[in-house]
Amino acid sequence: MTENSGAVSNRSLASAGSVNTLLSQHPMNHTLTRWAATAALVLSTPFLMAADAFTSGPGWLDFPGGKGPGAGKHVVLLAGDEEYRSEESLPMLARILSERHGFHCTVLFSYNEKDGKIDPDAGATLGKPEALETADALVLGLRFRKWNEVALTKFDAALKRGVPVVATRTSTHAFSGIAKDSAFATLNHNSKGGFGKRFLGETWVDHWGKHKGEATRTAVEPGAEKHAVLNGVEIAYADTDVYEAYPPVDAQILLRGVVLKDMDPKSPPSERPRKRSIDKQEQGVNSPAMAVAWVREIAYAGEVKNRVLCTTMCSASDLKDESLRRLLVNGVFWGLKLDVPAKADVTPLVEWKPSKYSFGLFHRNLQAADFAGVLPDPAPATKKPAAK
Repeated sequence: MTENSGAVSNRSLASAGSVNTLLSQHPMNHTLTRWAATAALVLSTPFLMAADAFTSGPGWLDFPGGKGPGAGKHVVLLAGDEEYRSEESLPMLARILSERHGFHCTVLFSYNEKDGKIDPDAGATLGKPEALETADALVLGLRFRKWNEVALTKFDAALKRGVPVVATRTSTHAFSGIAKDSAFATLNHNSKGGFGKRFLGETWVDHWGKHKGEATRTAVEPGAEKHAVLNGVEIAYADTDVYEAYPPVDAQILLRGVVLKDMDPKSPPSERPRKRSIDKQEQGVNSPAMAVAWVREIAYAGEVKNRVLCTTMCSASDLKDESLRRLLVNGVFWGLKLDVPAKADVTPLVEWKPSKYSFGLFHRNLQAADFAGVLPDPAPATKKPAAK
């Protein structure tokens, strides 16, 4: 395991700069010696190390729990999608849950098994699947994964225990390519909708808004205003488009996604017509607007019910919006049957500059530990097949 020495040293240097500034401004600075600044820095270091401590290994990142309402609860966040940058967003969310609310959080990535580098295109891999054995809640940022039998068995067992699930964007089509003779083949999205349709409440249908051309503004579903998951959640802007989605009757819709005329957050709603994929009938693209967040309670297997929050939003770039970060954090609290804060603190622990969603636009040559801090600017995107 490796320790986050980089983050500690970066913050320590910032503290040293602050001490030196104070020294230079002090009227008696000619009598103060360099050891005073060094002593101040040394005294500050234990606090910094405690705040930034984490462990990591090939394809995984672990933030210890602490004081707060989440103390004693283990949240496992599964990052693995080729387009919407869950490998960036879930470590950010894990730090918020851990350092601001006390949850023990483990992020598991898709990665290159030869060199340990994080690779969202490596859909057959999942770092440290044994972390699923102690999961109290799951947060998903998945798309078309085909994990091995060991990882799938542990994932299946967690769901059978009744752990709550918070699922984002392409998690509605989380699995594809699992072998037909596998006990988990029914998770594949093309198996009557798979995991998404049966458990989350929807699978991949289609882009309802124009991909990369029409952004999303949320509207609260009438009657859902007082639901705990919406505590402190205001009108939000997402730069991803609305997905076509039809949650089942047992689900409670919380938010609908208003398709905007373009990508400007201030733009009015689009008024164009759109044919539904399910029956080819035409309607106004916002008449009604599609559901973009809903909750349900359903038994994955047996009689034990899981609490589920599913949203078709929340790419890394969407999570620049404070209310969308709060939606996910609230979902964890609600799923675990903890009191949902009136307005949870969802401030990122480091500068948050997410990559724009796109195939091929991911940070290459980085290990899991690198995703705990401020990320470098991403490389230019490469062309890939049409998005889903």
